[in-house]
Formats: sequence, structure tokens, C-alpha cells
Amino acid sequence: MSELQPPAFHVMAKPTGARCNLRCDYCFFLAKEDLYPGSDFRMSDEVMEAYVEQTVRAQQVPHATLAWQGGEPTLMGIDFFRRARAAEEGCVPPGMTVERTIQTNGVLLDDAWAAWLAENEYLVGLSIDGPREVHDAYRHDKAGNSVFDRVVAAARLLQRHGVEFNIMCTVNAANQDKPLDVYRFFRDELGARFIQFIPIVEVASPPTISTPGIVTERSVVSEAYGSFLNAIFDEWVLHDVGEMFVQTFDGVLAAYLRGYSSLCIFRPTCGDGVALAHNGDVYSCDHFVDPEYLLGNVLETPIGELVRSDRQRAFGSAKQESLPAYCRQCEYLFACNGECPKNRILLTPEGEPGLNWLCSGLKAFFAHTEPRMRQLASILERGGEASEIMTMLAEEARTTGRNDPCPCGSGLKFKRCCGAER
Repeated sequence: MSELQPPAFHVMAKPTGARCNLRCDYCFFLAKEDLYPGSDFRMSDEVMEAYVEQTVRAQQVPHATLAWQGGEPTLMGIDFFRRARAAEEGCVPPGMTVERTIQTNGVLLDDAWAAWLAENEYLVGLSIDGPREVHDAYRHDKAGNSVFDRVVAAARLLQRHGVEFNIMCTVNAANQDKPLDVYRFFRDELGARFIQFIPIVEVASPPTISTPGIVTERSVVSEAYGSFLNAIFDEWVLHDVGEMFVQTFDGVLAAYLRGYSSLCIFRPTCGDGVALAHNGDVYSCDHFVDPEYLLGNVLETPIGELVRSDRQRAFGSAKQESLPAYCRQCEYLFACNGECPKNRILLTPEGEPGLNWLCSGLKAFFAHTEPRMRQLASILERGGEASEIMTMLAEEARTTGRNDPCPCGSGLKFKRCCGAER
């Protein structure tokens, strides 16, 4: 199967469109309500059934994911998802596995929801930005009130019912300088084992051919983003490999193992993940829900045809084709590939447009983690367990003097780096 005809693809279905019961300050999707004036923002059963059947039948691998996001998908009510589950019957080919996921702020979850999610083996993504003080900085309800206690209660509820869940945490101006507080809160207080860190890059003024874009004060500072990831990586690689799973680390490690990442943001091309609006409209990407990126509607054209269309393939290829020379010459191109096109708002040192806002931070992260990533890749390539690296690092720590150079290759003294008390 050629790159132009991907055997598998991912659809992010938004049954309530941009409608949400919260008003998070940095949410880019709330403004998408303007695309559908007068809409009730509720997906019909006709669209839902088309999404389920077309997504499952169009996969050319024995696995399909049915993903629900928002807005806030739980606003549809649990009966909608019961009907979606029933819609799978009769359209899943023999031998195919179906993964069901839902991303939620957790506010509406109760025992009935949790029991049903457990029974139907849903993977739940729970949105929370860390301890109370940083979570409440930008996440709140429509009246501006904290929802922190309700989100934590949702995490406890999911745990009691045995629902697998992961954390989706944005990295922003409020938490960028508190990486270990954030990480340890998820690990030690919430008992989470899977974490996604999503950098907030809000464009206040878009770039032009000769001027860089400007971001909001809520956006993460690039250098701070790199330091944030580095601090968590150092904690993780010493103590938590095999127990905690950080999506960014897994995605970069994949690039060391096979030459390209498992994450779309780090892959050379994109376009295999589309967004489905509540009325059946399909857009090229969740971050490009705009009229110029509207591919069609599932009630008129099967979703597999839209994903594999020339227009969508051109969208995906543009990521690589628009990469500036500065990035093409970077030693970490294999791991980064310019990151997500939505964040390419700066000019390169030579004045070429298309440099990613996160470039300096990502470079610092790639450089800092490279020695350990290569060790991890080596362990896995010989058939070992990734957690073996913790034993190796403990032995290094035992034989390294506090004033010796840190064996991680950072250039710092051991006592200032991996040997620092945490």
C-alpha cells in the first residue's frame, strides 16, 4: 500500500461539535461554533452510524479506532453511545479488533457512565493540567468556577470501576515551570500511568512571509517547554520506565528504533488523522477545521475515499514539502520533522518562514535525551526490557563521583544533573 493510499487512518469524531460545558481560556475549538450558525450541535444517528460503519469497513488492517472528542462528547448523553456501540454490530469484519476511546473533561461522569465505559472497554482520556493551582489557571466552567475537584473525582471514579484512562495535560504558561509538581501529581496522587503533554501555542497574530507570528501570554515558552520535558524525562528514566508511559517519550524513542516516530506531529508527513464534525463534515485535521480544509461529508462520500483523496494526500505531503532548509539540515530531523505545521509561525535565522515555535525547546529536549534514548533503543533491539535502563543508571550512579561529568552526556557535573537529589 503506497503512502498515497494509507492502509489505516484515524477519525476524531466530534458529536457535539465545539459545544462544551467548560470555557477553558486556551481552547481553540470553541470558536468553531461560528462555522455552523443555528446548529444544535448534536450528531444525528444517521451521521453516527455512517461514521462507525465507514471507519471500520475502510480500514485495511485488522484494527480500527472509534474516537470521540469535543467540545465535550458526554453532553450527548450515555444513550447516544449505547446506540453507537450497537451500530458496530454487523459491520466489524471477523478478526478485526475495535478500540473505543473518548476524551472528556470528566465533569459529567457518574457511576452509570463509568460502569458502561468499563463494560465496553473504553479508553478514556481525562483532561487535567496538574495540581489545583495550575489546573485552575486556565480551566474552569462557564461562570469561571473551578472544576478541579470534579475532575479528580472523575479519575477516582474511573479507577474504582476499572476503566483504563490516560491524562491529557496541556503545557502552558501556568505550569511550564513546574514539571515535577505536575508529573508527580499525576503519578503519585492520581495514580495515572499514561500521560500526554500537549503544548499550548496560541497564535495571536499570524505570520507573514517576512514577519513571525505572535503568541498569547498563555502559550508555553519554547525553552521552558524543553526544560519541562527534560525534567520529567530525567525523573522517568531513573525511576519509572515500564511503569509510567509518556506519549512524547514513546514517540521519540520510536524514531530511534525505526527511523520515524509513532506520533503524527513528529512524522515526515501527516494527513492520516481527520476530524469529523457533528453534521458529518470531514476536515483534514482537528487543528485545521476551517472551510479551506473541508474534504466533504460522510453522508455524501465515504470517509475512506475522503482520507485517501488527492486533496488530503496533498495536505499531508505539504508538511514535508514546506519544511525550511534550516530544519532539513538539523541533526534531529529524523525525530522531529518540523513538528506540527500549525506551530510553524517563526522565521529561520536566514529569514525563511516555517520555523516551529517550539524549535529551540525541542532541540534542547532531543539533545538532552539522546544518550538515554540510544541506550533504550539498544536494549529493545536486543530483545530486552526498557526498564533495564534503570538498573544501568543505578550502577552508573554508584560508580560516578559527585563532581565527575554526568554519564548522561549533559556536560554538567553529576551532582548537578542525574545525581541531584529530587
